[in-house]
Amino acid sequence: MKVYGGIIFDEKGISTTLRGMHMQQTIINTVNKNVLGFGKVGYQRSVPVISSFSEVIGVHAYSEAKDTSIGRVRATDNPLDLALACEGYFQYKTPYGIKLTRDGRFKLDKHGNLLTLEGHKVMNIGGQPMKLKNYPEDLKKIRVSHEGDITYLDQDKGKYISFGRLSVVSNDGSYVKDVDVRQGYTEDSNVRLNTEVMQLVPIRRNFEANRQLFIAQNDKLSKTIQELGRP
Repeated sequence: MKVYGGIIFDEKGISTTLRGMHMQQTIINTVNKNVLGFGKVGYQRSVPVISSFSEVIGVHAYSEAKDTSIGRVRATDNPLDLALACEGYFQYKTPYGIKLTRDGRFKLDKHGNLLTLEGHKVMNIGGQPMKLKNYPEDLKKIRVSHEGDITYLDQDKGKYISFGRLSVVSNDGSYVKDVDVRQGYTEDSNVRLNTEVMQLVPIRRNFEANRQLFIAQNDKLSKTIQELGRP
């Protein structure tokens, strides 16, 4: 603010401080989301990405990218638990379209449809729901290859019966060439809590510095207006 027989209000200081706090709060929200996703199977952490001129355009310079590193793989006793030891996602069908997930905790309904825990149909490589016709009562007889082929050994016929191959795609929908499916495993999230906590330290310090600067700027502006209002 400058006074030359009149008032010219320069908003750059306060608005830049506000944009800084808004940006830092957005980053904190992303970190909080990662912390909440720590216990979710197959969750991939979000990575804050800040482009140039963020001090001018604020949160419009902010975006997120996915950390596609693989989380820790944990063994289970369920033959329908599948983990991806490669980059990629399983596809499943919802009323709102095809979705992607790394959570391979699947189940079967009475019709043999392979479902997610939420009851959505898992897709095969042909773009159709994966259906296991006449599957054995003992689910441990079902075999899933590293390529995602689902089969079981028919003792009467003495041969393996194929149910098809699971669809594993990248985030742009293209099929993954080198698929590595692990049967009887689940993948933990790739979030490391110590990394997220350490990331918060400088962000919180920057937010506090901007907050103190905003308070000082606001106090000066208030005093100036009070002085100008005096007779």
